[in-house]
Amino acid sequence: MSLKPTLLACALAAVLAGCATNPASTAGEGATVSRPMSDITPATPADSRARVHVDLGMAYFEIGRYDVALDEAKIALNDSPDYPPAYHLLGLAYMLIEENGAARENFERALRGAPGDPDFNNSYGWFLCTQGEEQQGLEKLALAARNPYYRHPGRPLTNAGLCHQRLKDDAAAEVQFLRAVQADPANGQALYRLADIAYRSGRYDQARSHLVRLHQQLEPSAASVWLGLRTERRLGNHDAEASYASQLRSRFAESEELKLFNEGKYE
Repeated sequence: MSLKPTLLACALAAVLAGCATNPASTAGEGATVSRPMSDITPATPADSRARVHVDLGMAYFEIGRYDVALDEAKIALNDSPDYPPAYHLLGLAYMLIEENGAARENFERALRGAPGDPDFNNSYGWFLCTQGEEQQGLEKLALAARNPYYRHPGRPLTNAGLCHQRLKDDAAAEVQFLRAVQADPANGQALYRLADIAYRSGRYDQARSHLVRLHQQLEPSAASVWLGLRTERRLGNHDAEASYASQLRSRFAESEELKLFNEGKYE
């Protein structure tokens, strides 16, 4: 998997907000967990000002303005020098521009301030997976997923599935993607990955089932249409195959998938 899609997945998984302190508890294998800082009202005026800049920086981050995201995170730290969400935003931005040393340093600084925050553990866990430290990354992702206060466990579960795929372990990945869909039935990335694993293992009916569910909830992508076309071709459903081919031509005329179709490169 290329680095940039990996980082984008991490970015979409992160929600930035918070305060200077947050209540912690202990749960699950003795690990300290805490409420996400994004769920807690800032405790001080300085933290409130910092939160505004982090939120603004995250908005710019999500549209690809990483330079502005970095600037806003640094302004937040001028207001509140120990504010963990600002370090988290710095980590995300540096990760996406592939300044990995700075990304690691800032993720670790965020976690020193809020070691149980599930957003921080999710982001750092995925970063570690991209750095060839999959086992350490999976530990962080598991910590985020089992946090009882986290409202988005599908994020680290999906990232754990992707991390297992980096280790060439589709069986373990499939378990995580199934858990992600249980936590979030509209998790399009997990549904697509489940369909892809089922297709590559010859379980074409299961692949179709996951794709039908995906396309009932979300707009199809070139990748999901192409996978659907190849699945129906394997099943011998020529009408469904033709329907997918029509979608490729009409909706994704410039896609690599249509090029592969036109060249007859189904695998």
